[in-house]
Amino acid sequence: MKRMFGILVIAVLGLGTMLYAQDVATDTDKAAKDTAHATKDAAKKTGHATKTATDDTGKATDKAAKDTAKGTDKAAKDSAKATDKAAKDTAKGTEKAADKTGDATEHAAKKTGHGIKKGVDDVGHGVKKGADATADAVK
Repeated sequence: MKRMFGILVIAVLGLGTMLYAQDVATDTDKAAKDTAHATKDAAKKTGHATKTATDDTGKATDKAAKDTAKGTDKAAKDSAKATDKAAKDTAKGTEKAADKTGDATEHAAKKTGHGIKKGVDDVGHGVKKGADATADAVK
């Protein structure tokens, strides 16, 4: 009987160890499933956050590009206006200078013409006087 009792004790202890091993396996399996679920959930949240950040970055980049284009367009228009004004001012200045040059040239031409006429008259008078003197001398 002692022997039977010993065998029975060993059998109960063996059965307890086996049950305990099954609990550990079940707990390990449950922990692995919980970890997998938590990892999958974290991956989804990370993916969503990345998508949101990408969308926000895209919107900010688009806005910056539009703002830059608007600024460039304004600068180009301002530059065109300034260039147009400078060209008109230059044209007016050139026209004034041309008018002054024309007036001065006209004045100089009149003076030159008057001087030439006077010189011709003087020469003509001198020639006539010389011719008269020659005629008198021949007489």
